[in-house]
Amino acid sequence: MKIYGVTGWKNTGKTGLMERLVTEITGRGLRVSTVKHAHHATDIDHPGRDSFRHRQAGATEVIVASPLRWAVMHELRGAEEPGLTALLARLSPVDLVLIEGYKSAPHPKIECHRAAAGRGLLAPENASIRAVASDSAHPGLALPLFDLDDTAAIAGFILAEVGL
Repeated sequence: MKIYGVTGWKNTGKTGLMERLVTEITGRGLRVSTVKHAHHATDIDHPGRDSFRHRQAGATEVIVASPLRWAVMHELRGAEEPGLTALLARLSPVDLVLIEGYKSAPHPKIECHRAAAGRGLLAPENASIRAVASDSAHPGLALPLFDLDDTAAIAGFILAEVGL
């Protein structure tokens, strides 16, 4: 599987770009999966649901299945958070996995940047960032610069980078 990341500071448009990229790339006939890293305690389950009760009772993994989808929830129960490589190994094969977050991981990435977020670029200090998608100009930037809303061009760049 090919992998490519979308990274950047909080509130710079990463999730919106990820959503648009999935739509664009799947529209080109490729199969795409995603990995999203969260820095907080994320829970996709809700108190009172049967699956929540199973986890609260001590289950390590709970699978919820329906005619439309299935999901696995794995409780770490004090164990270390698995690395990106371990998580990728759990995915079914697809053409491309888009990864949101994981700023310091070595896979290639495009950085999202919004001037209103008030943060500088990560790219000058992070060699894994191959391009920037921004809503503002960055004179002197030594990387390709895309308009943050030019999804087709960004998708084309990513697909060329990974050889798809």
